[in-house]
Amino acid sequence: MEFANTKWVAAAASIWIQSFSGASYTFGIYSSVLKSSQSYDQSTLDTVSVYKDIGANVGILSGLFYTAVASRTSGSGRFFAGPWLVIFVGLLQWFVGYGFIWMAASGVIERPPVAVMCLFMFFAGHCQPFFNTAIVVTAVRNFSDYGGTAVGIMKGYLGLSGAILVQMYHIFCGGDPRNYILLLAVVPSLLIMTLMPFVRTYDTVIAGDKKHLNGLSAISLIIVTYLMVVILVENIIGMSMPMKICSFTFLLILLASPLLVAVRAQREEKQRFLSLDFPVTERTTLLDSPKLNSSSDVKVVMTNDMNVLEAICTTNFWLLFVAMICGMGSGLATINNIRQMGESLRYSTVQLNSLVSLWSIWNFLGRFGSGYISDTYLHSHGWPRPVFMGITLGLMAIGHIVMASGVLGSLYIGSLLVGLAYGSQWSLMPTITSEIFGVRHMATIFYTISIASPVGSYIFSVKVIGYLYDKVASEDDHSCYGNHCFRTSYMIMAAMALLGSLVAFVLFLRTKKFYATLVAKRILK
Repeated sequence: MEFANTKWVAAAASIWIQSFSGASYTFGIYSSVLKSSQSYDQSTLDTVSVYKDIGANVGILSGLFYTAVASRTSGSGRFFAGPWLVIFVGLLQWFVGYGFIWMAASGVIERPPVAVMCLFMFFAGHCQPFFNTAIVVTAVRNFSDYGGTAVGIMKGYLGLSGAILVQMYHIFCGGDPRNYILLLAVVPSLLIMTLMPFVRTYDTVIAGDKKHLNGLSAISLIIVTYLMVVILVENIIGMSMPMKICSFTFLLILLASPLLVAVRAQREEKQRFLSLDFPVTERTTLLDSPKLNSSSDVKVVMTNDMNVLEAICTTNFWLLFVAMICGMGSGLATINNIRQMGESLRYSTVQLNSLVSLWSIWNFLGRFGSGYISDTYLHSHGWPRPVFMGITLGLMAIGHIVMASGVLGSLYIGSLLVGLAYGSQWSLMPTITSEIFGVRHMATIFYTISIASPVGSYIFSVKVIGYLYDKVASEDDHSCYGNHCFRTSYMIMAAMALLGSLVAFVLFLRTKKFYATLVAKRILK
């Protein structure tokens, strides 16, 4: 069992869990059948979807639970303590939530009241903070000097999981969204149950970490390129069922390849330990309390290892919060309504499914790319991470404008820009949180800020998109066709994304000196 007790096996297990746990990003696959089977209008469907977003982003309980059961190193500690317990609590919510949604959509039970459906949609979403808390915080602790890259990889696979699950939908569900909901309730549950004991923390820094993280990054890019090719082939020329099965089998082989990195890393670390060429340093950089420049402006910017109440009292917390309302909120609203927007522009079913799959690709590239690039520029040029938040939110504003235009192909181009920018926030925000406020209470603070996401989603999905759509929709079947159905809504969201970009640049100006200190500390170390 020595091989299993390494941070690289923990990283591989985390990647596999993330690869199959992003069901909330495939809401577009079954939203139509949920709408028809429950006789919802667009506003009601958006309300139900918002509860999924609330569950997926209100993770204060998961943060507190992680602090209670997994705040100490678990690599060599007790079995009944560690991140896997946090994952297990999330797994219970996953199974109950999607199980109930399947029973309602398939008619196994009578049509439930909207409030009950919202409750179980909340459960289906609320599992995600427990998975994310365990995996992301563990990744930051295990790879502290390259937290941006580690978080980008882990959050990237969560974004990519939507495309992986859609491939499973095409192969195993026969085009029936009801079967897909049942698949969500069963298959990922079994996989997560098997893998969760391997997710543990090892608070060490080893010289070869960057090399092997680059290996995981290369595998990630190979997988996303392969998936993009598969999606394009399906959309342009189509694939027979045997071809789909073969392509999915090869995808599973690629997903297994992080284990090869784990084997290589374990072998090299053993050789280094024996030769004593590369010492292992206990405890992470971010968990130590650095001796910062004594100037008052640096002290105002950051005090390490704040608790959530201390963080809430800072200006930086609220700058992050407002930026995330504008960015994550409008991004989630796009996810929840992309299928209905495609239907209003008369996209085919194949094109609609491709949009959902491609969104996952762009989401992955945004999460992975922003983490890797921000790490690179932080270490080589001292660029503060908030500057990348400002750039990506500006990109999101452009994407919303493109989608509002309604011209041919606008959904593909617009969802590319919005997907990249939205994914970037999920990599940048937790890393910035860990750096500004410290790692010890990172999970609780991170998910307190994440409340901005469902708040923004509710405002944009229900009060903007749903309200404006229902005003122009047919009274008979609540449908609308044409550019006018969503144009005004997306122009409003473009303006808000631009506001978020300006707020992020204010945070950049406030944290310039802090990041200079952080980079100097890592160089000295």
